[in-house]
Amino acid sequence: MGLGKHLKSRAVFYLGTTMDALATVVFIFSYVFFLLRISTAVDTITVNQYIRDGETITSAGGTFELGFFSPGDSKNRYLGIWYKKVAPRTVVWVANRESPLTDSSGVLKVTQQGILVVINGTNGILWNSNSSRSAQDPKAQLLESGNLVMRNGNDGDPENFLWQSFDYPCDTLLPGMKRGRNRVTGLDRYLSSWKSADDPSKGNFTYGMDLSGFPQLFLRNGLAVKFRAGPWNGVRFSGIPQLTNNSVYTFDYVSNEKEIYFIYSLVNSSVIMRAVLTPDGYSRRFTWTDQKNEWTLYSTSQRDDCDNYAICGVNGICKINQSPNCECMKGFRPKFQSNWDMAYWSDGCVRSTPLDCQKGDGFVKYSGVKLPDTRSSWFNESMNLKECASLCLSNCSCTAYANSDIRGGGSGCLLWFGDLIDIRDFTQNGQEFYVRMAAADLDALSSLNSSSKKKKKQVIVISISITGIVLLSLVLTLYVLKKRKRQLKRRGYMDHNTEEGETNEGQKHLEIPLFDLDTLLNATNNFSSDNKLGEGGFGPVYKGILQEGQEIAVKMMLKTSRQGLEEFKNEVESIAKLQHRNLVKLLGCCIHGRERMLIYEYLPNKSLDFFIFDQMRSMVLDWPKRFHIINGIARGLLYLHQDSRLRIIHRDLKAENILLDNEMSPKISDFGIARSFGGNETEANTTRVAGTLGYMSPEYASEGLYSTKSDVFSFGVLVLEIVSGKRNRGFNNPDHELNLLGHAWTLFIEDRSSEFIDAAMGNTCNLSEVLRSINLGLLCVQRFPEDRPNMQFVVLMLSSEGALPQPKEPCFFTDRNMMEANSTSSTQPYITMLEAR
Repeated sequence: MGLGKHLKSRAVFYLGTTMDALATVVFIFSYVFFLLRISTAVDTITVNQYIRDGETITSAGGTFELGFFSPGDSKNRYLGIWYKKVAPRTVVWVANRESPLTDSSGVLKVTQQGILVVINGTNGILWNSNSSRSAQDPKAQLLESGNLVMRNGNDGDPENFLWQSFDYPCDTLLPGMKRGRNRVTGLDRYLSSWKSADDPSKGNFTYGMDLSGFPQLFLRNGLAVKFRAGPWNGVRFSGIPQLTNNSVYTFDYVSNEKEIYFIYSLVNSSVIMRAVLTPDGYSRRFTWTDQKNEWTLYSTSQRDDCDNYAICGVNGICKINQSPNCECMKGFRPKFQSNWDMAYWSDGCVRSTPLDCQKGDGFVKYSGVKLPDTRSSWFNESMNLKECASLCLSNCSCTAYANSDIRGGGSGCLLWFGDLIDIRDFTQNGQEFYVRMAAADLDALSSLNSSSKKKKKQVIVISISITGIVLLSLVLTLYVLKKRKRQLKRRGYMDHNTEEGETNEGQKHLEIPLFDLDTLLNATNNFSSDNKLGEGGFGPVYKGILQEGQEIAVKMMLKTSRQGLEEFKNEVESIAKLQHRNLVKLLGCCIHGRERMLIYEYLPNKSLDFFIFDQMRSMVLDWPKRFHIINGIARGLLYLHQDSRLRIIHRDLKAENILLDNEMSPKISDFGIARSFGGNETEANTTRVAGTLGYMSPEYASEGLYSTKSDVFSFGVLVLEIVSGKRNRGFNNPDHELNLLGHAWTLFIEDRSSEFIDAAMGNTCNLSEVLRSINLGLLCVQRFPEDRPNMQFVVLMLSSEGALPQPKEPCFFTDRNMMEANSTSSTQPYITMLEAR
């Protein structure tokens, strides 16, 4: 820009002091050439050029701008791309989203190797484009599409770009951007939400292509599926019926041996449109309205409750226009009718009649639906529907089939095996698929259908229906009256059998189902020793089966238990209203005189300690399963600490209190000594220290001070135990007398953490993930609570790849040290801790 001012001043000199027309013409052409050169260079930077904080480049048409910015109320600085003509600033891509600048010293450069780098004031590299291809004359250019590309010289062929930002989307999908995977290189282009409006680092939500089984789009919260757009059917994604041809944009789906992706393009280039994955996990499409100077919501992928993944469980179907929303498919019934009566549908449905290939199974057609989850499916794109039906019928494991492509009357074959998950009814643009049914159920349906064609049988059916309705109404009326009578009787019975001196208030306000003792006696075979699952500080736990077939776990409080009525009420009140996939589900309780029992869902795989501390059973837990368990525990704790109605501190988080369901997903249990906080409370003090040695934080063990950071400490111990397969308490090593935390710390500072990994995991380890987990575990067990991360940070770090802080030395000691310390008065808290269990 300094040269331009110089030329302008020279122009005044020439025009004012000489009549040399030739010189004037030469100057004008030189100046115009200079301006043209500058104008064609504003979207490009070359080797040894750079952009400082406060400087920008703009795409050729002026739509997009690149530079440094601060999001929302944050003071951090990021390199990003935003709409130049839209205010307030709308950012569509961020480079250093995991490594922000804390000042305005940032610089963007192009290296000789053709790599873009963001450096800070000390020349430290915060981000780089990391291209693996060699470059001759590299140039970075911001295209009018919003794509930042690294070109080799003047080669404008996208296939020859050394690197492009469109391959690494953040939370925004722009027109022309691919969402999908390169099958050759493994490059996965998916959206990841911002953590918040002030923080562009990776949030919990991702939206991308899943290639297991028949490919489909998944929106995930961490590892859990939140929404499934479903498979591509040749016209649209099965779960997005509103995705149709329109006057605003066109779309395409490409699947070949090299890549698979979805892409959309604008019909009118003057329209400004973006698709965004919001920080709260919603996929929305917006258009810019100049007249209103605002973004207008154009469409959203998730429209109602039926879009919540698997809301009706396996073999259930969601119908948004009816109440209740969930019902079982034909030939199926609720797995647990009592849960369905309370609108708990997640257990799903089971077959009324088991399949039997030998007796001639058949199929029932469903129309206008979203196809089930295709992760457990097989497909062949060259078969027709008749061949598909024959193939499914010949395979006894096949449970459903459909066309994979609905164009031109349908083609291709898609087969399902096992349970059918995440089906919903659509009023328009749904699909057809065929579900396998037992011969007996087919005969019943066929008979019903054929009789409807005959007038005489129509009258019979109508008469039977009316009679049935009347009888059903009578039955329901009697059932409601009987249930009401039973509730009144039970309430009176509870009042009558309350211990002398006890108040009834705690019982009256327990808003959960109450089981009578006879029901539990029948379910547990009179609490037979054969049904006993184990015993803890609360008392014994028994397995039971209710009359309708539901399996339960009954935890009985002994009269001699160290935990009393207050602990019982506390556990009930703590978890009665907690609903999270990683918390054990409380089904109800029983109060019979001085007997008190809690009824939980039964989890077949027992507890975490049953696996990780056993030499043989630990081999079942490969690293993906262990990492899944770590993530699940973290999400459950985050819910307790932050997202539940009250802030709940568990205080006894340990391997024995982590139960595992049939998919080895963890569920936090045993809330007997949990404490809840309201408002802005974050910590409390107690003179009664209760918990388990090896998992208790130092400030809680020595001072009785507990907070959410106490649970974080316990979580850190759990992480290190899961990675190593060793218990913290009782751990021994021939080289030292430290416990597991001390051993992990020693190996970490000596850069030998790989020696800490449980050999039972074999070659399933993702080494970077394991080492990251060890680092995170050590951050959680630091001596002082303020040094430990909160669970929100923990969950974020588990799902991201950014650098972790260096942990400080943990507070660790040996059991031998503790026994010696018990002889002095200063260790009374430790004696209390030993007596607590």
